[in-house]
Amino acid sequence: MSATFVGMPAFPAAAREALSDTQLRRNLAHATGTIRAKRAAVVGEVDEWEELRLAGAAIKDNTLRHLDEHLLRLEESLTDRGATVHWARDAAEACEIVASIAKQHAVDEVVKVKSMATQEIGLNEALAAQGITAWETDLAELIVQLGDDLPSHILVPAIHRNRAEIREIFRDKMAAAGRPAPDDLSDRPAELAGAARLHLREKFLRARMAVSGANFAVAETGTLVVVESEGNGRMCLTLPEVVVSVVGIEKIVPTWSDLDVFLQLLPRSSTGERMNPYTSTWSGATEGQEAHVVLLDNGRTRALADEVGRQALRCIRCSACLNVCPVYERTGGHAYGSVYPGPIGAILNPLLRGTGVDDQVDSLPYASSLCGACFEACPVRIDIPEVLVHLRSKVVDAHRSAPKAEAVAMKSASWVLADSKRLGLAERGLGLAGRLLGRFGRKVMPGGRRALGRLPWPGSLWSNARDVPAPPVESFRAWWRREGRR
Repeated sequence: MSATFVGMPAFPAAAREALSDTQLRRNLAHATGTIRAKRAAVVGEVDEWEELRLAGAAIKDNTLRHLDEHLLRLEESLTDRGATVHWARDAAEACEIVASIAKQHAVDEVVKVKSMATQEIGLNEALAAQGITAWETDLAELIVQLGDDLPSHILVPAIHRNRAEIREIFRDKMAAAGRPAPDDLSDRPAELAGAARLHLREKFLRARMAVSGANFAVAETGTLVVVESEGNGRMCLTLPEVVVSVVGIEKIVPTWSDLDVFLQLLPRSSTGERMNPYTSTWSGATEGQEAHVVLLDNGRTRALADEVGRQALRCIRCSACLNVCPVYERTGGHAYGSVYPGPIGAILNPLLRGTGVDDQVDSLPYASSLCGACFEACPVRIDIPEVLVHLRSKVVDAHRSAPKAEAVAMKSASWVLADSKRLGLAERGLGLAGRLLGRFGRKVMPGGRRALGRLPWPGSLWSNARDVPAPPVESFRAWWRREGRR
């Protein structure tokens, strides 16, 4: 998890605060509604969409089953083409590799292509601690960075901001970052984009090192692929002397023909486009440029070992599940306390970090209504509801060492129900209680039994929202004997 998210509250508390922000809810509803409509239109054009989903899931699953072989092939292909390959077990190791490369080249600032992996490991913060400034060049990431904010969406990190808020951020913060925004800057999208372009141009021209992620890594040729909409990625990948790519080990695809499937699935599912405006591919080092690739684990082998949860590693970071999720639309991404918000974040974070370690992470599998909309939207058919239920059971198991009232009650019930004599005594006791408590029930339920009023705590947790019937005055076994049916 990025250092910026450390100490975030558990989802219920964070969601409660987000729900009270009416401006946030309006921003989210407008943005997710627009993206949903665009996606539905372009997906509807593809008659074989379900076949593409099945193909994408099959390619990912087969790759994950032989991940070790494909990773070694990727390393060999990259090395043959002049790139230097580094292996990082965790976030600290990955950040140290990138920082050491910058120091070797006496670099004190880098430009960045939008990358979830670098956010995951907290690279910007780690570089800053060593005196290296990282400049985000994606427009939405720039808004988040200048606003000293946190990303709240996988595809559109500043989705929680409207145009007026972005204008104020540019007016207040661009000067401190090197180039002030125009005094007459309005909130028109073209003007905001123009201000960002001018702000970033000098950084592109003077930066000697760039950091990127990769949407895909093709093992057979050592080719890294970045898809984007603004062209900033291509500027980062071509102008600097050194390019460092931080790539999660699950991003690998075996062949170019496999890549073809995902280049049809990703743009339609993410931006609602038939293809991305910019698709950049590069294999190893080019003339006059040094290339480094950091292959990142950071919990991915932990997720791979989970037979139910490993399907989350199919994820191509399209954000389709966020845009259809009723919980995300009302709470936004910050409530999830991670760079991976929404339904995919609710399963990916616990899988990468483990359950039973952090209460905030353990709350995420419960941040869902299990409506299933995320599975229907996922281009690689990740059954997110199935994984959520699976992770809920793991969270419960992780906390079994500290018995709670519910666990004590269940054990007591098990002890009573395991012996017929104990059960008979309990039934007679309930019958007596039913005669006494039934006199206080004011509401008559179907079948003639009376409902009790509001119970004292902890029974009020149940009775506040439900009718509680008085215990039956006669058990089934007593009725059976009375009727002479022994």
